[in-house]
Amino acid sequence: MTTKTITPELQQILDTVKVHRNLSVPLLVETATQKGEGLLTSTGALSVTTGKYTGRSPKDKFIVRDETTENQVHWGPVNQPFDPEKFDKLYTKVLDYLKTKEELYVFDGFAGSDTEYRLPIRVINEFSWQNLFVHQLFIRPNAEELQAHTPQFTVIGVPGCVADPAVDGTNSETFIICSFEKRVILIGGTHYAGEMKKSIFSVMNYLLPQKGVMPMHCSANIGEKGDVALFFGLSGTGKTTLSADPNRRLIGDDEHGWTDNGVFNFEGGCYAKAIRLTEANEPEIWNAIKFGAVLENVLVDRESRLPDYDSDQLTENTRAAYPIDYIPGAVLPSLGGNPEVIVFLTADAFGVLPPIAKLTKEQAMYYFLSGYTSKLAGTERGITEPEATFSTCFGAPFLPLAPTVYAELLGEKITKHNAKVYLVNTGWTGGAYGTGSRMKLSYTRAMVTAAIENRLDSAEFVTDEIFGLAIPTAVEGVPADVLNPRNTWENKDAYDAQARDLASRFVKNFEKFDSVSDEIKSAAPRV
Repeated sequence: MTTKTITPELQQILDTVKVHRNLSVPLLVETATQKGEGLLTSTGALSVTTGKYTGRSPKDKFIVRDETTENQVHWGPVNQPFDPEKFDKLYTKVLDYLKTKEELYVFDGFAGSDTEYRLPIRVINEFSWQNLFVHQLFIRPNAEELQAHTPQFTVIGVPGCVADPAVDGTNSETFIICSFEKRVILIGGTHYAGEMKKSIFSVMNYLLPQKGVMPMHCSANIGEKGDVALFFGLSGTGKTTLSADPNRRLIGDDEHGWTDNGVFNFEGGCYAKAIRLTEANEPEIWNAIKFGAVLENVLVDRESRLPDYDSDQLTENTRAAYPIDYIPGAVLPSLGGNPEVIVFLTADAFGVLPPIAKLTKEQAMYYFLSGYTSKLAGTERGITEPEATFSTCFGAPFLPLAPTVYAELLGEKITKHNAKVYLVNTGWTGGAYGTGSRMKLSYTRAMVTAAIENRLDSAEFVTDEIFGLAIPTAVEGVPADVLNPRNTWENKDAYDAQARDLASRFVKNFEKFDSVSDEIKSAAPRV
């Protein structure tokens, strides 16, 4: 069956070229190893490398600007416009490239575990390992669903098809271009599989707010009593790690929607950072890297096939992709009720934000819109060490609509469901990056657990003089002096100067949100 997203020209190619449709995991792994796309590790995972692109390439990402998107998309450096005619020509170029392939791989599945809001998708790949990746990351249909499957969005992933910027209108040989009118995403010139995952996330972020659903760049888990917790944060801040809690069940590690009935995962898998992974610190993730999992850019000894998770020789942004049911006790289908606790994760490279602070609703709105964190090495092309940044709603690279659309949805949800919000710094303590040290994972886990189990409700708090944040004076399992960041610095004057510097950055960044209420503006740090 053809749809708007599967043009007659594309359908003809799929009917002509040898197409492997919805292959099983063993067949995809077998094909990938036979073709030399990757090798099996000692645990049975498929190890692959992605060449010079080991992270997303945001400067090469575009949205076609047409009648469908003209007045909807928040145009700018993140949502770069692309000419419809140039898209059509590039689409033809991609189809011509597909015609040269002896074999193609197709995955049919869904984004969204809530059947009322899920998006049927098709992904077409030239490499079997990338088809294995999407098979594990998105939601896999059962036999009955597969028979009735009609894609509403198609991703064409062709790493070997490179653009000519002078002819094709791109910024480089790489392109990630979405047409909402044609419901097609073209990805070429990069082998990094995360582009496929995040492109569909961006699509969901465009479609769902129009249905009153809040799309979120967050992980989610659920306790024995059915209490749901959300973890917002950019790549590398700890979403996957903290949500994979042995005492709670995982709903999802990265992308969710929040309806009137609760939350649902967009995906059927997890995409965890693997750098410095240890069994002791992250046993759930460690044990999930088995047959069927995909390791991206992890150095592997060719003789023993042992992965070296400590090595950043290829990139800091090493990754492991695996289906969510590889995590013991994962919630299937990935649905949960309305969250009681929301955690904003930040990796503060300045080392001045507290490791945990309780936020008022106004502060929650302020810090959500600010989206402060540090881009960590390797997550994007050109990032070689932590870099302070403000990423609106903790997910600016993936938000096609105006930031206030998402912020207003969050505010409505917090009020309606009386959710508690905490800011948690998983970044540096005792000094800035290069001087201080990264916050111990065991401390962060203890603080997050205390928040989720409501043990901070009766805690004593002190107010940070610059940021106005409420900091608990004691948390079980955490040294008291760690809780107040100023106490961890040897040079208190240096801390004060660094804190004032970061506060001024917050204030300057927030100037662009002139339309928000005075109550939200009043939650700004004191400069």
